[in-house]
Amino acid sequence: MNRIKQLGLLSVVATLSVSALADVEYRDQQALHAIAGSVSAERIEQDIETLVSFGTRHTLSETESETRGIGAARRWIKAEFDKISAACGGCLEVYYQSRVIEGEARIPEPVEVVSVIAVQRGTVDPDRYVIMSGDIDSRVSDVMNYTDDAPGANDNASGVAGTLEAARVLSQYEFAGSIVYAALAGEEQGLFGGRIMAEQAQADGWRIKAVLNNDMIGNIEGINGVINNTTARIFAEGTRQDETADDVRRRRFTGGEVDSPSRNLARYIDWMADRYIPNLDTMVIYRLDRFARGGHHRPFNDLGYPGVRIMETYENYNRQHQDLRVEDGIAYGDTIDGVDFDYAAKLTALNAVSLASMAWAPSPPAEVSISGAVTANTTLKWRTATAAEQDHIAGYRVYWRHTDAPNWEFSRDVGDVNEYTLENIVIDNYFFGVASVSKDGFESPVVFPGPAGAFGE
Repeated sequence: MNRIKQLGLLSVVATLSVSALADVEYRDQQALHAIAGSVSAERIEQDIETLVSFGTRHTLSETESETRGIGAARRWIKAEFDKISAACGGCLEVYYQSRVIEGEARIPEPVEVVSVIAVQRGTVDPDRYVIMSGDIDSRVSDVMNYTDDAPGANDNASGVAGTLEAARVLSQYEFAGSIVYAALAGEEQGLFGGRIMAEQAQADGWRIKAVLNNDMIGNIEGINGVINNTTARIFAEGTRQDETADDVRRRRFTGGEVDSPSRNLARYIDWMADRYIPNLDTMVIYRLDRFARGGHHRPFNDLGYPGVRIMETYENYNRQHQDLRVEDGIAYGDTIDGVDFDYAAKLTALNAVSLASMAWAPSPPAEVSISGAVTANTTLKWRTATAAEQDHIAGYRVYWRHTDAPNWEFSRDVGDVNEYTLENIVIDNYFFGVASVSKDGFESPVVFPGPAGAFGE
């Protein structure tokens, strides 16, 4: 849980403690409450049932059948996105994205890996993107077994169903920035759908500010017997994967190990959970993914885009990557009876409000820099908003926290400027950042100064 405090004019009296000042007066957004309340557990259940009905969605499985295999599954997903678009007057651009993969350990022969993408264009800054994704494919114990039934109800029909449901809800609104809903293929065979999308986005010059990868958002009963439907995990990598040698040297002397854009994206989502999702506490995990494991946000992280994984807190490994069977009284397999639809709806709502808030907010500040060594003051600078956003942006908010604090503690609104000095706040004792704020109060994620924290242009 975040505790953020807003500072007005600071007294220069050394005895004044910043921690004693009043909490920030956050502007509550009724539209985000409405979005969270519009997510339907019943529709998510129906979508998971349909995805499970295709028998297997293995990347190497049947593509011609209308009722079985990954081909039928992706055609159904596209048809659902097309229905959503028709209901909002054609507000989504829906298309397949594919590439032939071969010569890989898990795809030895040529296979077309096909994802389904739906783009909801922003009205102010359409070239800025936030992305929600889930994975189409499923598997059993043998990763190369593409014929046996692999229901993949939780892993990861739940993530695809959540992505579809977020599109249904958010397509009823217009946003300043663009939102992308992605059903990615080839995850179990090597994260290929994410790699294809990330590389294409980079080639097309997409300004991606957030990737919310949803992989298993429906299980509440852990392998350890714990039943929990009130927490979720957000996995976020600590340092950028596209750092140069100069960036690494700079980070050594100025910090940023825990302030990558992915980490500050995770803090933002945690902040949304505190305010808009009842009975949900999110845990920000300082790691790319589960120990020694990975997910479809990684290819985006590899190219320097901010990406996190959102998922359940307690996993049940008897239901993951398992042949359908009963042994010693234990039922194995990822079947639909292991999915809690209300919980999946709760995590979908978290995605939806986070996407909406970022898309309504201005772009995170670019070219944020900081100075103040051997002085009593700290000065932050950033680039002025683009011409397209001038009528959208109200100003900026400067944040800081103690260096051992996990979340931002203090803030100050500084107006529509591109430089601000915090007097008598010593640079050595805190970490700092800047967020942009729209005229209707929506705020971007916080940007840590320098290359370590940059969200890109």
